Amino acid sequence: MNINIVPIYNNDSEAVINIILPIQQNEFNIAIGIKDQQDLLTIEEFYHHGGGHFWGAKIDGELVGTIGLIKCSDDFGAIRKMFVKKEYRGKEYGIAQLLLDTLMAYSKEIGLKSLYLGTKDVLQAALRFYEKNGFSLIEKSELPKAFPIMPVDNVFCRLSFK
Repeated sequence: MNINIVPIYNNDSEAVINIILPIQQNEFNIAIGIKDQQDLLTIEEFYHHGGGHFWGAKIDGELVGTIGLIKCSDDFGAIRKMFVKKEYRGKEYGIAQLLLDTLMAYSKEIGLKSLYLGTKDVLQAALRFYEKNGFSLIEKSELPKAFPIMPVDNVFCRLSFK
């Protein structure tokens, strides 16, 4: 099995949506749709053009995971859309780790000093994963003003690079 982490652009929007929406809606019963996530229809404009990036994990050409970086300022970025298809999760594949490692390496390369993310408290495995990777829980009030808060998010994390 060959796992490749590749840049994702607008032409991959449908495949990205087909991963993210079922996880949000069916697996975790989060009341969110494509109208609430227009960034998935304009990946290049929303992520790439501002200095951020969007990546996907592909196995034999099939998109199985995603992660996005919004460059919010010269100092920090926001992680968005970290999702891996259920059948490809876990240490056996290591896809989430490959995606996060790719994003963190890029973030350091472009000079970011910290990363922030928002998520839902029901995503306990994701929270454990982020904490294992050095992220700390923070209060919503500790987020930088430029952080793009999603209305469904109720847990927030920060990672500062040394």
